[in-house]
Amino acid sequence: MESFAVIGYIFGILGLVAFVRLEKLTKTLKAQGILAEDYK
Repeated sequence: MESFAVIGYIFGILGLVAFVRLEKLTKTLKAQGILAEDYK
């Protein structure tokens, strides 16, 4: 059962990293004018 906790923790960290990178990409694309400013 410990292994499931470790796997969940690892996936949680990876999800957080992916979310931060996606937000940074969205911000960059808005600044370059590729995405509309009101994109959510």
